[in-house]
Amino acid sequence: MSEERLDEPTTPEELGRTYAAMLGEEAGPIVATNEPATPPPALRVIEAMLFVGGAPLTARRARDILRGLSEVQFDEAIAQLNADYRRQARPYAIVPQGAGWVLTLRPRFHAVVEKLYGGVREARLSTAAVDVLALVAYRQPIVKGDVDAMRGADSGSLLRQLVRRGLIHILPIHGGSARDVAYGTTGRFLEMFGLQSLDDLPRTHDLQQI
Repeated sequence: MSEERLDEPTTPEELGRTYAAMLGEEAGPIVATNEPATPPPALRVIEAMLFVGGAPLTARRARDILRGLSEVQFDEAIAQLNADYRRQARPYAIVPQGAGWVLTLRPRFHAVVEKLYGGVREARLSTAAVDVLALVAYRQPIVKGDVDAMRGADSGSLLRQLVRRGLIHILPIHGGSARDVAYGTTGRFLEMFGLQSLDDLPRTHDLQQI
């Protein structure tokens, strides 16, 4: 996935515009409705926004995209999706994170992630990749242009590599277009470096100069 060209929806906001186009409307909020003549239903749009990922999905953010959606309807949708996942024995669930919600694997399936990524101990990063990861960790949310400026070199391929490894993820920029993205670290990043939260990052004089 390239940050310079995002051909598929990579944020809930872009997803909203894509659905609006599918419905023959101008780009903008989707109307939350249960009428079968106006697909897709709000429940599926919320599920798609969670699947796209990025920052935890809040009721306020969902309401910005689904016009007419109430906080109660949002909470009911989260509960309904989780009930469906449990009934269908799905390996994932929607869990609270910060002020919002994220779609993640259930604990019993974490071994699958480790298998796919080769395990935390087996992960190998080049010096350049570690440099980019450190910049993202200490300056997040940070855009590619700022990473490039601080390194004095193009960082596109390294950012994509870190996204694929699940160490950083794409974040929407408030007030920006759907193609304007920033980067932030993930829970896997904390796990790899044995951190409970970003507050545990070393704060030595040298690191503060990053």
